[in-house]
Amino acid sequence: MGLVLAGAGLSGALAQPGVSKVWVPDLGNGTYKNPVLYADYSDPDVVRVGSDFYLTSSSFNAVPGLQILHSKDLVNWSIIGAVFRQQPPLARYAVPQHGNGVWAPAIRYHNKEFYIYYPDPDLGIFVTKARNPAGPWSTPVCIKEAKGWIDPCPLWDEDGKAYLVHGFAGSRAGIKTILAVSPMAPDGLSLTGDDALVFDGHQGHPTLEGPKFYKRGGYYYIFAPAGGVPTGWQLVLRSRNVYGPYEERIVMDQGKTAINGPHQGAWVDTDAGEDWFLHFQDQGPYGRVVHLQPMVWKNDWPVIGEDPDGDGKGQPVLTYRKPKIKAKTQPLATPPTSDEFSSNQLGLQWQWHANPQDYWAFLNGPQGYLRLYAMQTPEGYKNLWQLPNLLLQKLPADVFTATTKLTFAPRLEGEKLGLVMMGQDYAYLGLSYTGGQLQVSQNVCLNAEKLTAETSTAPLTIPAAQARQPLYLRVAVKAGAKCQFSYSLDGQTFQPVGQEFQAKEGKWIGAKVGLFCTRPTKFNDSGNADIDWFRIE
Repeated sequence: MGLVLAGAGLSGALAQPGVSKVWVPDLGNGTYKNPVLYADYSDPDVVRVGSDFYLTSSSFNAVPGLQILHSKDLVNWSIIGAVFRQQPPLARYAVPQHGNGVWAPAIRYHNKEFYIYYPDPDLGIFVTKARNPAGPWSTPVCIKEAKGWIDPCPLWDEDGKAYLVHGFAGSRAGIKTILAVSPMAPDGLSLTGDDALVFDGHQGHPTLEGPKFYKRGGYYYIFAPAGGVPTGWQLVLRSRNVYGPYEERIVMDQGKTAINGPHQGAWVDTDAGEDWFLHFQDQGPYGRVVHLQPMVWKNDWPVIGEDPDGDGKGQPVLTYRKPKIKAKTQPLATPPTSDEFSSNQLGLQWQWHANPQDYWAFLNGPQGYLRLYAMQTPEGYKNLWQLPNLLLQKLPADVFTATTKLTFAPRLEGEKLGLVMMGQDYAYLGLSYTGGQLQVSQNVCLNAEKLTAETSTAPLTIPAAQARQPLYLRVAVKAGAKCQFSYSLDGQTFQPVGQEFQAKEGKWIGAKVGLFCTRPTKFNDSGNADIDWFRIE
């Protein structure tokens, strides 16, 4: 697997037809409902090129990383590709790096090329470029080696000069809640001078981060979230000089709505001249889901959402008319969730929890299955928190059912296949090969980050006549991310296993659902599981 996901986007998107059965934001009558992306696309940034919108978001340690989404109307989104298949440095990200890796990125279009700037909070600021947003993207280049520089965003000025704004991670730098601007080479591939402090948020704007840089009508604008992820607000700064001093204004907060912490995102306009803002909302185990808000300018300040009292500070809308665009009505589109494995590549919704090895999984489109091999667990193995070969996807709605049809062909004692709801607490429905028999049980781990041990229900033995036949594993997710696992021998009658499990978010990410296949010992061969399909309904 190469570093760059070459041209993978479009064919993958075509191989995943169909609209979500669990969340469609387009209401079909000229209006939409929030969230427009009911999934953990945290720290979203968006750029418009012509009549097309492109979105990227934080991907942390998951790969393919820096997924690219496309829309024509800011409501209907599909995944078209990703920046890299293997996250650099390759050795560092060959093991799970929970909460590390790609933090809040910025996507921009300049000189007929797409640029993405992203921070690795432990390594520095990186940039990658592409002519086609679906890929291939260039190998990321580090333009600033630094510990604790985060959330970069470029600005190319009318005079040809370029700048980069960024924040600081207190966990790495030991300082935070300030924003700085560096001069940048016009090609965007190097910084050319020292940082300048442009705003200190300690007076009234704690946890100031995630800046996005714009220019409009002679003003430089920095849109930045403050107040922390679950309960924060959207701050906007403006100045006639790129280095300040900057005036400040809160332009959106929760107001009288149920939308907690509406902030951190992207201002974008449509080809029909309207202004809109995409931001996240932290929903705990569901992650940071993406909302779309109308935006207007008043006295050279943006007002985001609806402003019932006219004070210039908006609050989020739950439903609204769709953005005006020049094109005719757009077809419904949602990121893929189900996968029939009928292509020679995985659906673009899937991500590994670390840089994958080629032999973890094989696809054979004509035969229509995904084969997972049982990989040896790492040295000193305690629980799934240490496992790189987790194949996962974001939760796609507040209520859904994930079912997979599979055949397990173990070769070694202790080989295991699981349908997992992964997070800092996790649970899975596991098939294990024990004493020559196939057994099913629910396994639960609380505080997985502390490498605590799993607990298991009493195993149920699969009848020998059924053990080599297709089996069905299922997790049903109710409101509040409460999960019930079950299995079936015929795909019709499902038997619950274990108690209801409360899903929990991971490290800076929502919970994720997916599959794994392991073995406890070293051996020169491996059993395998053939996954016929994975369906979310």
